Amino acid sequence: MLAGLLFAIHDADDRPDRLAATLPFSGVTLIEYQARLLIAAGVRQVIVVVARLTPELLGAINRINRRGVAVDTVRTAAEAMEKLHPLARVLMLGDGLVTTESIVAAMANEGGDALLVVPEDDAGPGFERVGGQMAWAGVARLEPARIAEVAGLPNDYDLQSTLLRIAVQARAVQILLPTDAIRSGHGIEREARTLEERGRAVLATIVSGRSGWFDRFVLAPIARLGLPFLVDKSVAGTTVGATSLGIAAAGLGAMLFGWLATGLVLASTACVGLAIGSVLSGLRDDESVATMQTRGIGMVSALAVLLFAFLWAGYSADNSALVMAAALLAIAALGERAIVERARRMWWGSAPAYLLIVTIVAILGFPLLGLAIAGLYATVTLAAAIEHLRLQP
Repeated sequence: MLAGLLFAIHDADDRPDRLAATLPFSGVTLIEYQARLLIAAGVRQVIVVVARLTPELLGAINRINRRGVAVDTVRTAAEAMEKLHPLARVLMLGDGLVTTESIVAAMANEGGDALLVVPEDDAGPGFERVGGQMAWAGVARLEPARIAEVAGLPNDYDLQSTLLRIAVQARAVQILLPTDAIRSGHGIEREARTLEERGRAVLATIVSGRSGWFDRFVLAPIARLGLPFLVDKSVAGTTVGATSLGIAAAGLGAMLFGWLATGLVLASTACVGLAIGSVLSGLRDDESVATMQTRGIGMVSALAVLLFAFLWAGYSADNSALVMAAALLAIAALGERAIVERARRMWWGSAPAYLLIVTIVAILGFPLLGLAIAGLYATVTLAAAIEHLRLQP
């Protein structure tokens, strides 16, 4: 079992009346964002070390609780040991830590005590020195015995710092922070203004880190421009999703009036909007809405391609377009079922990618060729996904 250990002790540097852990971050509070990273890494129990329970902290803890994990607040290591499952490994995030899902997931792997470290020369504010010209980068994997050792000490200690020292004495493995992590927003931050800047870097990483060329080269640049504004204005993911569905409906209507290329462009735009809405909903822990919006991308893409082919077949009195569209949808659906998301390759196709190909080639004046290219691309993607599954042990 994997348990998470979070801290809500230090006040914000520029807001002495507020804990750094409860500062706004990516549409939620920082501690909620940290909990989301832990849950994504497989944590089923979260222990929050507190000095005082503020209204903002209580609200954040209640919202974390609604995500289906057990959340307990403690003040000492002894209390933590009472709450901790005896077989649990502990994943600890520093007070005020900002990082990404990939960093936390890597530290959640099987193994004994481990500390994420960075050379002292590259260490940012809040990174504690651990010797050997290294500084702790805010993430640690600990055996429960380390917490038990701290519990045996007098109570006038800083639990986070003491756990860190005990882990160093136990010769915890030191894992070097990836060199690009700092650019992605990794750091310990206790100031509202600079935390907002780190939030923008993390938002960019969330969308840029997705696999697939459509997400990386089409969605990510648009999301990097739009997401920070939407988060700052507290725009809900449902609002973005509903607007996108309206654009999709307008696109389908445009096709019915004969504006086929315009309709395809609007449908592609709607897919981008639904993807951004899905990210926003995920940031606010509304996973059901995020999932619906992700599925909506496939539905909009399928409806747009099918309606385009149906109307073109009527105009040309030739059913070739309709046959190719039906084949494309069937092969694409099989491909999505065969693809393991974490194993997706950059060049593999996806529903919005097929729609974009059909759109671009149709604008150039070759509707049948666009359907043929998309169908061939879907077939190659399906074959590659099946081969990947076959090679798995």
